[in-house]
Amino acid sequence: MSISTSPHSHLLHPNHKRFLSNYRIHTTATLSLPSSRTFRPIQCASTPAQAQDRVFNFAAGPATLPETVLRRAQSELYIYEESGMSVMEMSHRGKDFMFILEKAEEHLHTLLEIPHGFSVLFLQGGATTQFAAVPLNLCTPDDPVDYVVTGSWSDKAFKEAQKYCKPSVIWSGKSGKYTTIPDVKTLKQNPKAKYLHICANETIHGVEYKDYPFPENRDGVLIADMSSNFCSKPVDVSRFGVIYAGAQKNVGPAGVTIVIVRDDLIGRAQDVTPVMLDYKIHVENGSLYNTPPCYGIYMCGLVFEELLKQGGLKEVEKKNKKKAEILYNAIDGSKGFYKCPVEKHVRSLMNVPFTLEKSELEGEFIKEAEKENMVQLKGHRSVGGMRASIYNAMPLAGIQKLVAFMEDFQARHD
Repeated sequence: MSISTSPHSHLLHPNHKRFLSNYRIHTTATLSLPSSRTFRPIQCASTPAQAQDRVFNFAAGPATLPETVLRRAQSELYIYEESGMSVMEMSHRGKDFMFILEKAEEHLHTLLEIPHGFSVLFLQGGATTQFAAVPLNLCTPDDPVDYVVTGSWSDKAFKEAQKYCKPSVIWSGKSGKYTTIPDVKTLKQNPKAKYLHICANETIHGVEYKDYPFPENRDGVLIADMSSNFCSKPVDVSRFGVIYAGAQKNVGPAGVTIVIVRDDLIGRAQDVTPVMLDYKIHVENGSLYNTPPCYGIYMCGLVFEELLKQGGLKEVEKKNKKKAEILYNAIDGSKGFYKCPVEKHVRSLMNVPFTLEKSELEGEFIKEAEKENMVQLKGHRSVGGMRASIYNAMPLAGIQKLVAFMEDFQARHD
C-alpha cells in the first residue's frame, strides 16, 4: 500500500525506504539478512532445564523469559557486538539499533507468516492504550462496533471505546463469572458494525478462544487483543484487521506493545486522535516517531529468534499443549481437592486458574510453594485462588515440579 506522507514524515530514518519495505515480506522459514552483518544465533549449550539459583516464575506478566535469551542479553549487556556500547545507550536512529529493529520485525513476520498488506509496529503504552487507539483509528464517533466480553480485559476495552464510538456488548460472560466463551457461530452481531472486538485469551480468568468469529458485516474487521497468548501458537493473521499485544507475557519485557494492522485501515484516524495513537504516523516513521523502547525491542528480537530456533509456532504450540495437559490433568484428577472453574473446551493454554476445596488452605499453599522456589501463584486480586501462568518460556520441569508439589500438598491436607 502506498501511504501518503504527512508533516511528521521528516522524522524518518535516512534508510526508511529499505526499512518500510521489510514489513511486507519475509514469510519463508529461512531468513536472509538485510545487510552484510552476521546476526549471531543464540547458543544453546547443554544446560539444565532451570538453573538451580532461579525460581519457577508463574507470574502473569511481566513473566518468565527463556534462559537462553537472558544469557545472550547478559553477554551483550555491556557491549553489543562491535558497537562499543550497550543497546541501552544507542541512538534509536543509528545503524546498530536500526539493524536490531529490522531483525526483530523480520523474525516476527516469519513466526506469524504475516502476509503482504500488513504493517508491524513496536509501540509503547501497553495493550490498554490500544483500547483507545483502535476505535480512534478505525471509526467515526457515530460508528457502531461490537464487543464480546469474556473477561476483565475485554470489558475494559469496551468501556474505553464508549468514549470514541458507539460500541455494543453482543455477549458477556459476567453473569457466569467469565468461565466460558460463546460459540462464535451463534454470536448476534450488528450487521453494520465497523469491527468486532475480542480478547483472544483472558489472562485473569483463563479462557481462550480455540476458533475465531467472522464479522457479519462484509466490510467489518475482526480486532483481537492477544496480549497473553501472542506467539504461543500459529495464527492466521489474514483473518484480522488489527492484532495488538503487550510483550510482557510471551515475547519480552514490559514496555513494548506490538500492533499488526492491515494497511488499508491506516490513515482513517479521527481528527482528535493524539499523534502518539495514530497508526499512520507510526507506519510512516517505522516505529521511530519518537524514541521507542529500544532495549525491550532488542529483547523481543532475541525471543523471536529463539522461537524460530525451536521450530516455529507449531512446535511451540505442541509444547504448550503438553504442559497445560499435565497441569489440568492434575487438577481434574485430584477428586475435587483442586478445582478449575473454566469450562474444559475453552481452557487457556497460558493461564490456569484453580482453587482449593478447602479455601482456608490457599494461603498456606502459596507460602509453601514459594519455599520450594515456585513463585507468583496467587490468583488475581479480583478472583482470588491460585493462577499458574505457563507461558512459552515456562519449562516442562516447572510444570512437573508444581504438579508434584500439588500432589504432596494434597496428601498432607486431604
